[in-house]
Amino acid sequence: MTTAATGLSQLDVLEAESIHVMREVAAEFERPALLFSGGKDSIVMLRLAEKAFWPARIPFPLVHVDTGHNFDEVLAFRDKRADELQARLVIAKVQDDIDAGRVVEVPGGLRNPLQTTTLLRAIEEGRYDAVFGGARRDEEKARAKERFFSFRDGFGQWDPKNQRPELWNLYNGRHNPGEHIRVFPLSNWTELDIWRYIARERIEVPAIYYAHEREVFERDGMLLGVTPFSEPRPDEPVQTRVVRYRTVGDASCTGAVESPARTPEDVVEEVASTRITERGATRADDRASEAAMEDRKKEGYF
Repeated sequence: MTTAATGLSQLDVLEAESIHVMREVAAEFERPALLFSGGKDSIVMLRLAEKAFWPARIPFPLVHVDTGHNFDEVLAFRDKRADELQARLVIAKVQDDIDAGRVVEVPGGLRNPLQTTTLLRAIEEGRYDAVFGGARRDEEKARAKERFFSFRDGFGQWDPKNQRPELWNLYNGRHNPGEHIRVFPLSNWTELDIWRYIARERIEVPAIYYAHEREVFERDGMLLGVTPFSEPRPDEPVQTRVVRYRTVGDASCTGAVESPARTPEDVVEEVASTRITERGATRADDRASEAAMEDRKKEGYF
């Protein structure tokens, strides 16, 4: 789709908006950082950062909050991409906070809720005053409440009722020492936009985003892969199915979907016809309650 006034496609407009936000942050803040997990949204955000500052190197580090329960394919892609860009990769491990007693892991529980402590520690240790995240408003109700610039107080907490106005593409990055801003350049993108951009730009993503055979078992209406972090119970038979992942969080709580999509174009066609968001369909941690994501964001999560 091309807009009549500018002759730009919808993807061109979204790309320009995101690059503008990134350049504003680079100009306004002293120590920004970009969260990079190796997932599709952070991959697109990284490509936008490349374009925003080309031919110079990306002027801020990449930060990954590693729960220790990630898919191996995604971690390998994360490391490969950082090496290609000669970017500084900072890995903040949830395991370190468990070992130090800052958080307590529930046996058999999910580690995703523990990420908040690790994220806030990484921000404090790096003295980051702005942190880019790949969240999109279409993903979940709480994320739909976010602005491009999301103010966080000295405890890293978010108040959805205290959002700053953003008029005429003007962003308020004012903050005191110890406070910081979360920045969401992909706010106006949808899952379909992400995949159309991946297809247009020929962006490489981890292979598990495409159809492949995998041993899975069904739990609570989701297909979980057989991994050291997600093992079937005696009453959960293991099957080999052709699946792909729409989102790649922890292996312990991220479900696959049956799909024949083996190329970006196939995924675009598939996503265009679905009526269920990727998190709603495949993330167990977002099913805890209607306000699960908002509660975590108030505590400091993305």
